Amino acid sequence: MKVGIFSDAHKVGAEAARIVIEAMNGATIRNLGVATGSTPLNLYAELRKAHEEGTFSLADARAFALDEYVNVPEDHPERYRNVLRTELVGDDKTGLKDENLFTPDGNDSDSLVAADRHDAAIRDNGGVELQILGIGSNGHIGFNEPGTALTSRTHVDVLTRQTREDNARFFDDDISKVPTHCITQGLGTIMDARSILLIATGSAKKEAVKELVEGAVSSFWPATILQMHPNVTVLVDKAAAELLTRTDFYKDRWETL
Repeated sequence: MKVGIFSDAHKVGAEAARIVIEAMNGATIRNLGVATGSTPLNLYAELRKAHEEGTFSLADARAFALDEYVNVPEDHPERYRNVLRTELVGDDKTGLKDENLFTPDGNDSDSLVAADRHDAAIRDNGGVELQILGIGSNGHIGFNEPGTALTSRTHVDVLTRQTREDNARFFDDDISKVPTHCITQGLGTIMDARSILLIATGSAKKEAVKELVEGAVSSFWPATILQMHPNVTVLVDKAAAELLTRTDFYKDRWETL
């Protein structure tokens, strides 16, 4: 695990974009795993800028979403497929084609079948080259809440109250409007990606970052499974890195590797 510590969220986003552009421009199988939430927005803005400048394109790539809410109206702006369309789809954004954006169908009459179908789509298209991740304040990645099996595949799950409280800001600060269920890539599915890029910014993420980087591998902090992956990069700002104890080592390692 390689850890980069930056002064603010904008610099984190710029470095994340550099990593994504380098990885995707050099990939044979151009499949990008994409996350939602507020954390990757600076990254996506940088990717749009690079596309406008002609140095990056997802026109011939596929993108696979981490997760989706269950039973959110198809035209709802916080439906994750719509969020990703807004950020990435179209020649005016990154060139990604709508038909090449794969998201779990949270409105399928059988959510379990929809989950299996998303897992199969990732596998049948050659797997994910680079998976972008955020991290929840309780250590979840995707919507793999504490207690999720470390080998889980894409599945239907229940959102914890903590996660729903964290996401209420996207639903008029009203937790009653936040969905209670989701379809999410499992931890085992995420670990299949050939490389992983996790971004964390802000003091609310500092405990989760501490556990991710320096804690024991445990289903209580789902993100800690990433310690077992051979190619993980973690980018954090100073606020999210506040509880890390080996920052000098991480900085030296970042500058020399």
